Amino acid sequence: MRILHTSDWHIGRTFHGHSTLAALSEVLDVLVEQVRENDVDVVVVAGDVFDSATPAAAAYTLLDRALLALHETGATVVMTSGNHDSAARLGFHSGLLRDGIHVLTDPLAIATPVTVHDEHGPVHFFGIPYLEPAIVRQHWTDADGEGPALRTQAQTMSHAMDLVRAGMAAHAGRAVAVAHCFAAGVDATVGLEREVRQGGLDLVPIAAFDGPDYVALGHIHGRQQLADRVRYSGAPLHYSFGEQHKERGSWLVELDADGLVSTTWLALPVPRPLVTLTGTLDEILTDANVALHADSWVCAVYTDAVPQHEPMRRLRDRFPYCALVQHQPEGADAADERSYAQRLRTAVTDFDRVDAFLQHVRAGQGPTEREAELIHEVLDDRVRAEALV
Repeated sequence: MRILHTSDWHIGRTFHGHSTLAALSEVLDVLVEQVRENDVDVVVVAGDVFDSATPAAAAYTLLDRALLALHETGATVVMTSGNHDSAARLGFHSGLLRDGIHVLTDPLAIATPVTVHDEHGPVHFFGIPYLEPAIVRQHWTDADGEGPALRTQAQTMSHAMDLVRAGMAAHAGRAVAVAHCFAAGVDATVGLEREVRQGGLDLVPIAAFDGPDYVALGHIHGRQQLADRVRYSGAPLHYSFGEQHKERGSWLVELDADGLVSTTWLALPVPRPLVTLTGTLDEILTDANVALHADSWVCAVYTDAVPQHEPMRRLRDRFPYCALVQHQPEGADAADERSYAQRLRTAVTDFDRVDAFLQHVRAGQGPTEREAELIHEVLDDRVRAEALV
């Protein structure tokens, strides 16, 4: 059996204010073609199908189009909800979907698999929707209110995997688990993946995933292999400049009669590449940079000592897809890290106060030698003028 493992489509997400629907549609078209070319039997989507709990109508349209195209390849689709999704909204029309498309969002159904057969027998797919401990622990208590103590993601996911293993014991055959969580050992993209943990307590240990022949994980946007049979596929599209060097794609997983045989990375195209350009504003705006990156999403980090006038307008004149501009003066990391208020409190002279102001507005850069001379001249003139009053 051949399984395509994808996740984190984030339909409806914007990129620095720009819609990503057209780009994602283009990439998913390629994914569908890969499913067809590789004779994929089952497509697994491991959560965060939508970017919001209340997606716009256009997001539903794109999802329906993608599911219909995948169905037409002959593949079965198994989809779970993530921490961005509303399980209720994602699953509300699952009963109306055609045969072969399964949207798994019910915590009470974790032990009940979707079963797909091949020439070697059944393969059972156990879908674990994103589980918020405070919400889902009520589902696993008895009439007296007794149940497992589930206060963290790690505890909750471990309990869900116990349910999967119970389901495996009740259904002979090979097994695939699909989950959306923050597993121990992953390399996250800073500021991108919403935290589903509190400190280190909610990191799900790898041992929690023991049992199935393959575990398809979602939540982390870059591909990662935690064990040969435990992997993240990452997102099909770049959603942050922090991801710009991470490949986009999905895992093609093959099972034989005994379980996992191979995993192959299927790369997806990047509709518009991302690049971060660093230097003075004039250096960034050179013809050489424009020739290379005029059609890229650009993050410009300019290092001039002082903020430049209308940097975004100047950048977009040369780079139509400049999405982000940041001012990081050279040497700013080594500058005085005190706040403006702290500098003022320790200022003794008027010159110290002017110096504190300039460091505040120049990201730690005080007056130049010539500026210091002029400041002293102005302050001395004021002292002489006050003496004559």
